[in-house]
Amino acid sequence: MKTFPAEESAALGGPAWLADRRREAFERLGAMSPPTEEAEVWRYSPIDRLDLDAYRPVAAPAAGPPPGAALALAEEFGPGPRAIVHNGRIALLERRGLPDAVRFGAASALPSAPSGLGDVVGRDDFFVTLNDSFAPDAIALEVPARVALDQPIVIVHWCDTSTDDGPAPTTLLRGLVSVGEDAEAQVVEVVAGPAEAGRGLVILVGEMVVGDRGRLSYVMVQDLGHDTWHLARLGATVGRDGTLKSFTAGLGGDYDRCRVDAAALGQGSSTQLTTVYLGSGDQVHDVRTLQDHVAPKTTSDLLCKGAVAERSRSIYTGLIRVRNGAARSDAMQTNHNLVLDASAHADSVPNLDIEENDVRCSHASSVGPVDEDQRYYLESRGLSPDRAERLIVLGFFDDIVERAPVASAMDPLRRRIGQRLAGLLGRGGESDE
Repeated sequence: MKTFPAEESAALGGPAWLADRRREAFERLGAMSPPTEEAEVWRYSPIDRLDLDAYRPVAAPAAGPPPGAALALAEEFGPGPRAIVHNGRIALLERRGLPDAVRFGAASALPSAPSGLGDVVGRDDFFVTLNDSFAPDAIALEVPARVALDQPIVIVHWCDTSTDDGPAPTTLLRGLVSVGEDAEAQVVEVVAGPAEAGRGLVILVGEMVVGDRGRLSYVMVQDLGHDTWHLARLGATVGRDGTLKSFTAGLGGDYDRCRVDAAALGQGSSTQLTTVYLGSGDQVHDVRTLQDHVAPKTTSDLLCKGAVAERSRSIYTGLIRVRNGAARSDAMQTNHNLVLDASAHADSVPNLDIEENDVRCSHASSVGPVDEDQRYYLESRGLSPDRAERLIVLGFFDDIVERAPVASAMDPLRRRIGQRLAGLLGRGGESDE
């Protein structure tokens, strides 16, 4: 860890509570070792290829307006309140009609740590602790009780990369969304970087706290360059009769890992986890989920769908956990994978851990190529083979994009998926319009 020294952490500044938090995390980091593929939670992953000495904490961005591409992304995903976070620091924040009671902005501007920060994802994860040690700031959204926001909040994380031979930049992103009792919010986070991206490492930690009868719809879209590693850890807790709808999309990156843990803590709470990915080249998309039923009469629904083309591969590992006392829980876990080329590969590992009797839990998994009966049906009606395959794959993705819980994110997602598929599958000289 010679490229992540204590001096870099101490130099980040901020209020006393934030400096103390970084210092305590760095001390814990010294007793930890980076994970390896031998650990079950990193099984099948290429984590052994990660040499942290080849990376360094990213330098603070130069003063001035945020990158134009980041502004364009914010406008594309929603016209309401927005923030641009450049290399982990807020470069632009526009409230655009947010109620005064809603707190939205840099955690470093607060006299004390916002409630919930560090309470959801835990302290035993190496990369979470690395994030705690070197993240320059956190962006926090706190929606108080009985406040319902009528527009989605868009947060664009713009991450610089490098083409130099020295250590590549590591961008450490931290976020907290807290929705109070009977409150409602929609949040879209986009993680992206320059089109001519070089090497980089992005470590994102996000926490969501949904109060009793609260409702949170959350979308995260990762669209980084092909030489960047992305390691995301998202955690959520949901109170009594609360609802969380989470949607994550992995499009860019070299190795893209997204772990989503959702704990149904209050009786009657509900979690819906949806995730989608599209791999090409030598990409690896690694999705891990936990549906944690702690209280009785809780429900969860997980749907993960993705496709791998060329030499890319995917990993899905999911766990439904029903704890003792969580009677009458109802959980579903589904993972479907399309393998578009012979050199591509997909692993699917669903798991159940049930400690209660009166429950209903099920899982389903599939890995395979485009359905030949569907292809034959379309070709028999005059479509070329290229267009038939493209329409089948577009339909496969459109089904899951429709589940995005924030409407303003649907069309941008469709465009990005369609553009990638056009390059992977060809258009056969015909239009799909």
